[in-house]
Amino acid sequence: MKKYDYLIVGSGLFGSIFAHEATKRGKTCLVIERRSHLGGNIYCENRDGINIHRYGGHIFHTSDKAIWKYINQFAEFNNYINSPIANYKGELYNLPFNMNTFHQMWGVITPAQAAAKIDEQRKEARITEPKNLEEQAISLIGTDIYEKLIKGYTEKQWGRPCTELPAFIIKRLPVRYIYDNNYFNDRYQGIPIGGYNVIINNLLKGIEVLLNTDYLKERDTYQNIARRIIYTGPIDAFFDFQLGTLEYRGLRFEFEKHNVENYQGVAAVNYTDRETPYTRIIEHKHFEFGKQPVTWITKEYPATWHLGDEPYYPVNNKRNQELYQKYADYTKNESDVIFGGRLGEYKYYDMDKVVASALHLVEKEFE
Repeated sequence: MKKYDYLIVGSGLFGSIFAHEATKRGKTCLVIERRSHLGGNIYCENRDGINIHRYGGHIFHTSDKAIWKYINQFAEFNNYINSPIANYKGELYNLPFNMNTFHQMWGVITPAQAAAKIDEQRKEARITEPKNLEEQAISLIGTDIYEKLIKGYTEKQWGRPCTELPAFIIKRLPVRYIYDNNYFNDRYQGIPIGGYNVIINNLLKGIEVLLNTDYLKERDTYQNIARRIIYTGPIDAFFDFQLGTLEYRGLRFEFEKHNVENYQGVAAVNYTDRETPYTRIIEHKHFEFGKQPVTWITKEYPATWHLGDEPYYPVNNKRNQELYQKYADYTKNESDVIFGGRLGEYKYYDMDKVVASALHLVEKEFE
């Protein structure tokens, strides 16, 4: 007789939603988490009354009314709209690319003038079949915006020149011929009041949780404790890297406290030149419209990922996709294990898509 119906490995959004929904249906669940806190990468740390997004800024956004309604059961959301700024060597531009950006870049005033400028630069580049990311971007948006707002940021992010990155990474670029700095343009967006811990704590209320517990290191203890396992860790690690290691890009965070009320005037500033070593600065208080007398910022540095580091961005190239598919085939032999979430599926997920994926599993499992 198994002690639990479900062992959930990982307390991020995917695992926590499944645990909540299974418990609601009368199932017994144990959640184990290798970190010292719940919530995976959406965990917030409160310092000086400011909720710091410990693993990079997270903004919930969706156009799916059902997903928005679901997540609002667990926290009240504010009306934060993501409107980042790009800093290129001290020149400031609005993102995403819109009429404000084009006016700042060229002084144009009308959509027709902006479109003509972009079209002129695309024609001058004479790129018919883009062979790499650089050519793809220029063929979409022209040389000025590419050079100032895409090239340096992308090369820092991926650790390689744009000429060595595949064209498909930028299939299209959002270009708006209106004055609109709303980055996501989704109907519903915001930040949970009190931070994301509120959501996770409400999802896992009354559910047994063990922190500082690494399933892969203690597999003998936990693999037979439940009827089924929901595994949200790295899929290749589950199989002891038998076929090789899936690659990620890493991130390194530097946290700084500043004795000013307002450091940069916006939650996110992207540094798009190649020389600045970090890709962006997040000022966390702006996510919740804070008025504290001090502020906290995070500088985000892209990093070469090594096994054992925290994995952030899957490297979506042919080699890794083929390797993931081989591991996915292995999962068919694991009838009592379900693989899900960002690491279990080797997929970059926006939060609303994580919620949708978890609810899809719940439906499949119980209904």
